[in-house]
Amino acid sequence: MLQSGRRIVLASRSPRRKQLLAGAGYDVSVNAVDADESWPPGPLASALEVICQRKIAHAAPFDLPTVAADTVVVVDAMRFGKPADAQEARRFLEALSGREHAVMTGFCVRLRDREVASVVTTRVRFRALTSGEIERYIATGEPFDKAGGYGIQGEGGALVETIVGSYTNVVGLPLSEVRAAVEGLATRAQA
Repeated sequence: MLQSGRRIVLASRSPRRKQLLAGAGYDVSVNAVDADESWPPGPLASALEVICQRKIAHAAPFDLPTVAADTVVVVDAMRFGKPADAQEARRFLEALSGREHAVMTGFCVRLRDREVASVVTTRVRFRALTSGEIERYIATGEPFDKAGGYGIQGEGGALVETIVGSYTNVVGLPLSEVRAAVEGLATRAQA
């Protein structure tokens, strides 16, 4: 059972991931790492797990549960990470307009010598956007540090028509699944 204030390490600079974990009652320490985030060959889900495992490998020691994650938006077999500039953000938002896409977050949780890695997928559908709406949204500055170029928890939430699956996954961390992994590893470590 989760105890409020339980300590955890986050191997990420994402303020949204930290906020999600803190909101779930964890006392979060950030140990952001610069790991290789290049895409390995193979299926997308496997690649996300590999990237998370690279991130977590640099976050040792593992005396506390340590979490790493990576999120990508996928539409028509195209991967959208964080847009580099307004032109790329525009391209992402135009591609997502009026369509369904997948938000995939790979995560890895490690405690001592045990590790759990998984990928959670959420289906999101955007309403049809006008070019003016896209330009106004880009002008907010919100798209630039978010996979797919939008933040569902901010002004980007108005772009979303429907969501099927984990809302926190779209924010950047599938909290229910991560919590289950953390608690499972903690229970096994105490046994």
